[in-house]
Amino acid sequence: MEAIAIVTVLALIQFFIFSMDVGKARVKYGVSAPSISGNPEFERAFRVQQNTLEQLIQFLPALWMFGYYVHALWGAAIGVVFIIGRFVYRAGYLQDPSQRGKGFMIGMAASSILLLGGLIGAVMNLL
Repeated sequence: MEAIAIVTVLALIQFFIFSMDVGKARVKYGVSAPSISGNPEFERAFRVQQNTLEQLIQFLPALWMFGYYVHALWGAAIGVVFIIGRFVYRAGYLQDPSQRGKGFMIGMAASSILLLGGLIGAVMNLL
């Protein structure tokens, strides 16, 4: 389970980095809190952070369930794919929002595998 813990921390560090991007964009583009709109580049950074937060709500429990009920190292490996997908998402979205799809699909696929695997593992353990 240590591998799952490490991936959890890496995902949270990634979210922290994305949050720092928003703070830097606020200063660079003069978007004062509590505003969340005004400059397209700021809005892109903000949406990357918010979408990542939305994804973490599903990803983190799914990661731990998969690690517990299926296999910790496989879960950690799939979790790393999720993190890579979020970096691809960020790069695409910041360049051009229409380019975010590939990274979104990588992360969503990884998260879905973890979620489905965790569910199947829990059901099989129950039986």
